[in-house]
Amino acid sequence: MTNLASEFIGSAILIILGDGVVANVILHKTKGNNGGLIAITFGWAMAVFVAVYVAVAMGGGAHLNPAVTIALATIGKIEWALVPSYLLAQLLGCMAGALVVWIAYRQHFNATEDPATKLGVFCTSPSISKPIDNILSEIIGTFVFVLAILFITKSQASLGSLDALPVALLVLSIGLSLGGPTGYAINPSRDLGPRIMHALIPMKNKGGSDWGYSWIPVVGPIVGAVLAALLYQCIV
Repeated sequence: MTNLASEFIGSAILIILGDGVVANVILHKTKGNNGGLIAITFGWAMAVFVAVYVAVAMGGGAHLNPAVTIALATIGKIEWALVPSYLLAQLLGCMAGALVVWIAYRQHFNATEDPATKLGVFCTSPSISKPIDNILSEIIGTFVFVLAILFITKSQASLGSLDALPVALLVLSIGLSLGGPTGYAINPSRDLGPRIMHALIPMKNKGGSDWGYSWIPVVGPIVGAVLAALLYQCIV
């Protein structure tokens, strides 16, 4: 239960701080409006740092990402029987985090007329809508992310209380380098959980939740994670 609780709490914090910075940058009449991509990528990196730190402090493995959980199961670091419960805890945590962001920015959602901007707080979307290229972008981003994670966790080096820092810097780097095409979901629950909440939350002028695209930030990261795990096994 400790692992599942830490996955839920860590995932909720991840979305509160991650989607929170997006809300601050893109919603109307906020203090951070028009802060730009750099603010979002740094904000997401810090969100990962805090979420991982808290999850580890709670005694969990701090996966916080179905792609990481599936990769670890692929290389035998976690039993496949445990994977569904991890994925459910991550999804529910992300949904809870998205709800908190909406509550915190409710008046700014009301002040923002564009439905696509509102949806952008919750989940990713492609800069150019080309499904094959979009899924390749998510596969590549998650492949790099998971492969690096596996080697980072294998390393014997320790930064003490800053052990979460390499993961945060990795997310920052991916956001700045590979985040342009699709917004770098690299985490199925990070995209799907808030997207579900967007569909459920009563917002005026909300628009659709873009379910036609929703499978890409789910399937792409899973494929990228499995490929990274298989390559890791070959190397190690």
